Amino acid sequence: MNGHVSWVNELAVKDGQLETFRELMEEMVSGARTQPGTLTYEWYISPDGGTVHVVETYADSAAVVAHHVSEGFALNNWTRRFMDCVNVTRVVVYGDPNPAARVILDRLGATYNSPWGGFTRL
Repeated sequence: MNGHVSWVNELAVKDGQLETFRELMEEMVSGARTQPGTLTYEWYISPDGGTVHVVETYADSAAVVAHHVSEGFALNNWTRRFMDCVNVTRVVVYGDPNPAARVILDRLGATYNSPWGGFTRL
């Protein structure tokens, strides 16, 4: 279809970590905002603050890899800090990521759905 790779992360916020996670989210959103291949990076929270969904869309598999090896991830220890705050309960990928992107997504326990029809205006 268009080469975009998208996914939804479903996260369970660990007890007592909501405020720390909110601060981390703001850092991560700020960092992702400057990445040219990051098309969508939206965070949603349940009314009770216990579940967060992160909706991400990238221009292509190269942008997926670039996002996950960015300076922010390394310099700010985002991965470690992220996992200190949440448990990943589900990651559903949409599109056909290349092998390099799949290595990254597989670490999260992703399931994959290939394009079948429809369109996007992105």
